[in-house]
Amino acid sequence: MLVGRKREIERLEKVYRSKEAEFVVIYGRRRIGKTFLIREFFNAKKCIFLQATGLQKGRLAVQLQNFIEAVSRDLNSNIPIKVPNTWREAFSILNNIINMRKSKYKTIIFLDELPWMATRKSGLLEMIDYYWNQYWSRNSNIILVACGSNASWLIKKIIYNTGGLHNRCTAEIQLEPFNLSETKLFLGSKGIKLNNNHVLDLYMALGGVPYYLNNVDGALTATENIQNILFSQHALLKGEFTKLFDSLFKNASIYVELIKIIAQKREGISRIEIESKIAKSSVGGRLSQRLLQLEQASFISSQVSWSKQRGEFYKIIDEFCLFYLFWLDKKPLKNLAPNHWLQQVQKPSYQAWSGYAFEAICHKHITQVISALHIKTAESIDSWRYVASNKQEKGAQIDLLIDRSDDAITLCEIKYTGIPFVITKEYSDSLKNKIRIFKSTTKTSKQIFMTIISANGIKPNQYSNELLSGVVELNDLFKD
Repeated sequence: MLVGRKREIERLEKVYRSKEAEFVVIYGRRRIGKTFLIREFFNAKKCIFLQATGLQKGRLAVQLQNFIEAVSRDLNSNIPIKVPNTWREAFSILNNIINMRKSKYKTIIFLDELPWMATRKSGLLEMIDYYWNQYWSRNSNIILVACGSNASWLIKKIIYNTGGLHNRCTAEIQLEPFNLSETKLFLGSKGIKLNNNHVLDLYMALGGVPYYLNNVDGALTATENIQNILFSQHALLKGEFTKLFDSLFKNASIYVELIKIIAQKREGISRIEIESKIAKSSVGGRLSQRLLQLEQASFISSQVSWSKQRGEFYKIIDEFCLFYLFWLDKKPLKNLAPNHWLQQVQKPSYQAWSGYAFEAICHKHITQVISALHIKTAESIDSWRYVASNKQEKGAQIDLLIDRSDDAITLCEIKYTGIPFVITKEYSDSLKNKIRIFKSTTKTSKQIFMTIISANGIKPNQYSNELLSGVVELNDLFKD
């Protein structure tokens, strides 16, 4: 059963009802549910469905054999077909079968994990180009779907192709992880009834990745599930971090090195800082390209601070990667106690990590934050940081800044605590100082509103009443 994915389903519905041939490109990180979405959507429709799947690191001969076996299975009544030697032969066979069937229904040609299928010098892309332009684009019953986890490859080779496939893509779908609301809905569809706090705890470790969430046991707490899925000797996601990068990138160790450097700073790290830390020989002068690829894979985000003081900087936004690098990297599972994670959540280091993870989640749920604050005119959403130039000055950092077109700026503090957050006099003075530094360094004349996003709300007192114009609670982040 498809859960969530409303926008993607609407887009596929439009494709299905189109009176013209359609060329769809769908991409998203490993385990995100791309294949499931396409298969389940079209299985519920009247159509002929061919699914051919690329094999990671498979040779050309193996890719061709798998392809033709799929054609035999899905289009040729399981009648064996001689394995072709080239993609030209393979696509000729496919095209002939499609023409012979003369079906009144849509024919879906689903090339799953196309980047794996397109081995070096195989000529596959050239044949897709040829058969799409010569035959399939003229057939209003053809829907060609190119799918893969390697977003950079699909974007470069198909969506922004400068050759025969230029502007041939008619629909582009980037499949993102579930948000909090969709995660709770997904778990509920499996009969798992956890409250919002437990769902959040799972989300901070696993993110909104359906495959990871599918391992959650409804009879256990979030803490127990995280222990079983990630820390037990037979952890279900053991080795997943390595597999994740190996499936996406050649020379995966370079990308792992990059993401480990980015993970070192909660507030984000500048391009200059990355260059100073990474081994230049390993990057080979292609840092910009590799950072872009990590961003296209939704592992990191690039931002320019609102004040543009530091230029562009990078942060990790993938919950699983952040969790792994903070808690599991270089820690052998065989040496961990059976209640290891329960012990960790009692330590100060847990507060440091959870604050980082919750802040990233809040940025992902900015639509819900803006709605909860009743903001109608958001122009830009950023973070902000001022680094003091000498010891006499004080620096300041704003977790989330919403610049509005109604002559106002909303500043948001983000707090992850197990109980309602209490604004003390000391913390109140700190917030006032942040506002003062922000006004003086940015020279803004806009009205400043201070708000707090707190996982468990706040405990109202004289300081909160004096300073805050709004509070966003965890339940607000779970709204559609």
